Amino acid sequence: MKINKLHEDAHLPTYGSKNAACADLYAYIGFDDATMVNKNGDRCIMIQPHETVKVHTGLRMAPPEGWYVAIYARSGLATKLGLAPANKTGICDQDYRGEYIVALHNHSNIPQMITHGDRIAQMAIVPFWQADFEEVSELDGTERGAGGFGSTGKQ
Repeated sequence: MKINKLHEDAHLPTYGSKNAACADLYAYIGFDDATMVNKNGDRCIMIQPHETVKVHTGLRMAPPEGWYVAIYARSGLATKLGLAPANKTGICDQDYRGEYIVALHNHSNIPQMITHGDRIAQMAIVPFWQADFEEVSELDGTERGAGGFGSTGKQ
């Protein structure tokens, strides 16, 4: 898949294992975006409790025709620090060519620091098709019918 690094020190996505379905996305924190510098001289941003911050990746991508990129939370980041994409799942359409940005929300009650180069989310490349929508006056019947929330668990 074609990827354009907007900055020399942006990190390309990486797979964590041979059969990983998703690749990790890394934070690109520019000098203008950094709210602080840690003791190692790394650029950082602080995400306050219950705050959402747009974290750049420094990347633009071109998924193949018929595919899109889905952005998900990293399980460790979500369970250990309470950080997850604000929109739960980010969808980057095949024809989107802007920078990939992750809106990270801090669900915890303590400030969380993101450092340049931290893994902030994971992405999957997913096939799609577009439907031809057809208005009809009736739908085919099914065993479930119009049973909604919780209806499939009823005895």
